[in-house]
Amino acid sequence: MSDGWIKLYREVFDSDIWHDVTTFRLFIFLIGKASHKDGFKYKGMILNEGQYVSSYRKLRDALAYKEGRGYKKYSLSTVKACVNKLIKAERVNVKETELGTLFTIVNYAKYQELEDTGKESKNTLNEKVRTNAELTPNDVRTKSEQDQELKNLRIKELYTTTANSEDAIVFYQNNFGMIRPAISEEIIDWINDFGDKMVIEAMTRALDRNKPNWGYARSILQSWSNKGIKTMEQAKAEDIEFRNQQKAKQQSFSKPRIQAVGAPVPEWFKQQKQQQKAQKESGANNSGDAKEQKELEQLLKQYSSG
Repeated sequence: MSDGWIKLYREVFDSDIWHDVTTFRLFIFLIGKASHKDGFKYKGMILNEGQYVSSYRKLRDALAYKEGRGYKKYSLSTVKACVNKLIKAERVNVKETELGTLFTIVNYAKYQELEDTGKESKNTLNEKVRTNAELTPNDVRTKSEQDQELKNLRIKELYTTTANSEDAIVFYQNNFGMIRPAISEEIIDWINDFGDKMVIEAMTRALDRNKPNWGYARSILQSWSNKGIKTMEQAKAEDIEFRNQQKAKQQSFSKPRIQAVGAPVPEWFKQQKQQQKAQKESGANNSGDAKEQKELEQLLKQYSSG
């Protein structure tokens, strides 16, 4: 795949990726590296026309650029974001294999055929799902490969459908800010488990509790998963219980402790009262003895003078 040449149409200068340098470089790299015919063998794997096996890390290395006296590499998240843009534009789709990520140039023949034969590469994003019995051995896909294709389709839908209030990705961008590719993939995984409404509900609670970050919303979703909560009704019931518990805690801390009428008096309280009474009586007795002593001295003084 390293020999020969590739075609480049002039219309690429008017394309949506021309002004996105990194995405454009990635797309040209994939076209240049893709198999130019069906039946190309790669480590025991049969590649069809327009396919190329690599990994995000290898792509990052291949896209390294020179700056000053050294070379710099893009981050993995940047490379993944560029791949997502190509998926959105229906230029590429991907799926995971045991040998790495399989990149397929959609309609590769339109880019590289010498003549327009009408042949088009299959876009597996729109491919009808077949049973394993209907697939040939080379076509049998693992669950992870099918999940990856569904994820590709979901990413495409997120970028191409009109934004609405029930889209969790749009809700995140409107309330939390710019979304990173890693977080978008994680949100998609939670959407697959709970649906958009439940994910939006978790993010709404994070905002209500003054925790405007995905980590807190994710902890709510994880808590629901652990408790077996799957519906909005269950989530609302759990929220009411949570609020009642918080309210009870606040009342227990703020309410003064008053001895209930008719309740038994503690023993320590009785002893304290007895001690106070004894001290008062002792003080009163001492005061009476002093008075008597003073009167006796006065009588003795009068008797001596008489």
